[in-house]
Amino acid sequence: MWTNENRGRYDRSKLRYPSDLTDEEWVIIGPLIPPARRGGNKRTVVVREVINGLMYILSTGCQWAALPKDLPPRSTVNDYFCRWNYDGTLGRIHHALYVRCREMVEREGGPSAAIIDSQSVKSAEKGGFRSTHLALTPAKRSRARNAMSW
Repeated sequence: MWTNENRGRYDRSKLRYPSDLTDEEWVIIGPLIPPARRGGNKRTVVVREVINGLMYILSTGCQWAALPKDLPPRSTVNDYFCRWNYDGTLGRIHHALYVRCREMVEREGGPSAAIIDSQSVKSAEKGGFRSTHLALTPAKRSRARNAMSW
């Protein structure tokens, strides 16, 4: 609830950018980031700054080229984004934050019910018909191939 007691907790005016992680947020997210791979060079980038770069892109909606110069290079941030998306790190972070948010409002970690509305069912029917229709359609013979074979 937005009360005077909570205003200080959500104040982001002392951060470099409003999208930067606070120390509390980093304590939650930091352990979910995989360690550097074995072998090769040591990791020289500060992972928290990479997360800050990702959060800046997500919160502002700017292009990768518009990433501020005091954050890691756009190629580094993009590389980590692609790598973490591929190996499931972003999904694990999302799930951990989702469960934590539900527990903060005194609910179970996972939802116990799902709602399917008529619009979802209609779109699923369209996709289902199209994919099965193409699979059941017999292949057509090419006249050009027949002409070449004679």
